Amino acid sequence: MTALEGLGHGLAVALQPSILIYSLLGAVLGTLVGVLPGIGAMAAITLLLPITYYISAEAALVMLAAVYYGAQYGGAVASILLRLPGTPQSVVTTLDGYPMAQQGRAGVALFTAMVSSFAGSMLGIVILVLLAGWLGRLATSFGAADYAAMMVMGLVAASTIGEGRPAKSLAMVVVGVILGCVGTDVNSGTQRFTFGQVQLLDGINLVALAMGLFGVAEIIGNIRKAELNGTPERVSLRQLVPTRQDLRVVVAPITRGTLLGGFFGALPGTGSTISSFLSYALERRVARQPERFGKGAIEGIAGPEAANNSASITAFVPTLTLGIPGDPIMALMLGALVIHGIQPGPMMLDAHPDMFWGLVVSFGIGNLFLLILNLPLIGIWVSMLRIPFRLLYPAIIIFVCLGVYSVRGSTFDIVLVAAIGGIGYALSQAAFNPAHLLLGFVLGPLIETNLRRALLVSRGDAMTFLERPIACGFVIATVALLGYALMKRGDAKALQS
Repeated sequence: MTALEGLGHGLAVALQPSILIYSLLGAVLGTLVGVLPGIGAMAAITLLLPITYYISAEAALVMLAAVYYGAQYGGAVASILLRLPGTPQSVVTTLDGYPMAQQGRAGVALFTAMVSSFAGSMLGIVILVLLAGWLGRLATSFGAADYAAMMVMGLVAASTIGEGRPAKSLAMVVVGVILGCVGTDVNSGTQRFTFGQVQLLDGINLVALAMGLFGVAEIIGNIRKAELNGTPERVSLRQLVPTRQDLRVVVAPITRGTLLGGFFGALPGTGSTISSFLSYALERRVARQPERFGKGAIEGIAGPEAANNSASITAFVPTLTLGIPGDPIMALMLGALVIHGIQPGPMMLDAHPDMFWGLVVSFGIGNLFLLILNLPLIGIWVSMLRIPFRLLYPAIIIFVCLGVYSVRGSTFDIVLVAAIGGIGYALSQAAFNPAHLLLGFVLGPLIETNLRRALLVSRGDAMTFLERPIACGFVIATVALLGYALMKRGDAKALQS
């Protein structure tokens, strides 16, 4: 079956009334859980999984997938308006989205996030249709050494986020890597940095860390400042629409973010969170004025939003074509298929064409639903900024506590997010960028796992990173990035002298 025949076949499946209803239901639920800080798609899909026993396999997967990519849309709302990442993938959106909201351009930031998400998803579908087979084969060619080298390159590239002294940035990355090591070592079972706390055996909750660093710390810093500034003026309809210059600027970041997210989404174990970080780092690297980033650069929203939505689409490549879930959410998708007696793998396209092509077409329909639902709501979301902060922040704290508690059902995480919020506020006062800490927290454990696995396979021979072509390419790219950064810093010192 060719791609065009498959799309025609999938269209007939996806346009069935029952499939459309479940797609719309998933999109609405996904947006809702994305807007509510900290809850995310994982909790929603877990709660919906028992329902899939009673509906068809096609409807079940379409609904769960719509919740997944719908949460990406909703996650940008709280990130931009309140600096509360609705999902881990939307953490990067806070870096420039929130400053744009502070500048009175919240509507433009939300519009950019919605359109970038839609464009990234639609282009991700094209990548999925045209390159599913090739991406599946590429994913199988990646070994542990390749993953480790790729993650190190990502850490070096993305550690250029923001401005400030390189020593401070490096310190934050190291702290993040150390925090990522907290918990039980998966290889030896040794407890690391738990200090006898049973609640830390599974490590620090990513949602708690993100909420504390970006949400609670912001609330602490703004309680008095917001009351002094008063209530913002009403936003006109014209202020919600991006200028022509804005639209011209975001085209290239959307394209780059989509390609980056499409590639990393198809690799098991990477996913949309890493894609959004790397997209932000790439946009800052290629920008003519990188100092604008962190202060309201619209490219800092367009690229990462396109990347994480494109990655959420192509993440289905290893799940469906190889039976390898790339992240916990994809593992739940795999579970939904197993419930219905469907075994994903290389033969799935031939054995279950209704499932595969119906799902692919439903991606496009579901994202169209999301665009239609979200664009008219931009004005309503922006009106949240008119609520007096003394009334808004208690509600935010409640949602943060509910979101953090819903992930693991642990009251310890609530205490943890409060402590992290205090630390995050102190770091911001000392001009440390919390994005670097979160970056090290996300990438550090992945680097460690794949590094140890690569050295175990090669019997301790570090030359495996140069002998494998893919790993060697990433090593060369990492060295080039470090050389460029040192050269740039040397030029800056020469100009100052």
